[in-house]
Order: sequence, then structure tokens, then C-alpha cells
Amino acid sequence: MSAENHVSMAKLAEQAERYTDMSVEMKRAIEASDGVISEDERNLFSVAYKNVVGQRRSSWRAMSGIEKKLSEDDPKLVHVKKYKITIEEELKSLCDEVLLILDNLLIEKATESSSKVFYMKMKGDYLRYL
Repeated sequence: MSAENHVSMAKLAEQAERYTDMSVEMKRAIEASDGVISEDERNLFSVAYKNVVGQRRSSWRAMSGIEKKLSEDDPKLVHVKKYKITIEEELKSLCDEVLLILDNLLIEKATESSSKVFYMKMKGDYLRYL
């Protein structure tokens, strides 16, 4: 499938609010275009991962809040801690994926300074989430 087709699929996924699908399609589009993307595509990439990672961050905060409310002898605490670790692993995996795309494709191929700044800021955000 061409980069254009992946971008079209990402736009459809965005309209359906299926951000995981959107992030997969944008990753494929970026790989197919060898890291050279338009401003519109750059924004699609950002929106996709922002939503996917944002969902995990929100879930992590919810589990942290529950964990703080439970006493050490509560049997639910073990399950909450396990689930929180699962969410942390998903979050780390997604952040690592974004950072690899940024480092290996987008930052080095960016020709405009505004694109480079956008990608470097995005990199800083995802490093912070780790």
C-alpha cells in the first residue's frame, strides 16, 4: 500500500476515533515515504500518538489513584499494581515507538526548521512520558 493510502486510512480511523488504527497507519505512511511527510501528515502522526498515549496516561493515573486509596492488606491491591505495570509497559512501548520514528525517520529528514522544532518538541514530550 502506498503512503497516500495509509494516510487516507489514518484519516478514516481519526473520524471513527480509532486512534490505535490511526497510529499504525501513520507509522506505515511515514515508513513508506521514507520519513518525508507534509505538515498535514505530521499533524495526523502527532494526533494519533497523542491520543493513544493519552489514553494510557489517563489509565495509569486512575490506577495510581486507586492504589493510593487501598490499604496494604487489601487483596485488590495486588491486582491494581499488576494492572498498573501492564499499563506502564504499554506506555513505554508506545513512547519507544514514537521516539524511534522521530529519531530514525522524521528528525533527520526534516528540511524546514519549523518541522525540526515540531519533531524535537514532540521528542521531548515522549521522553518526559517515560
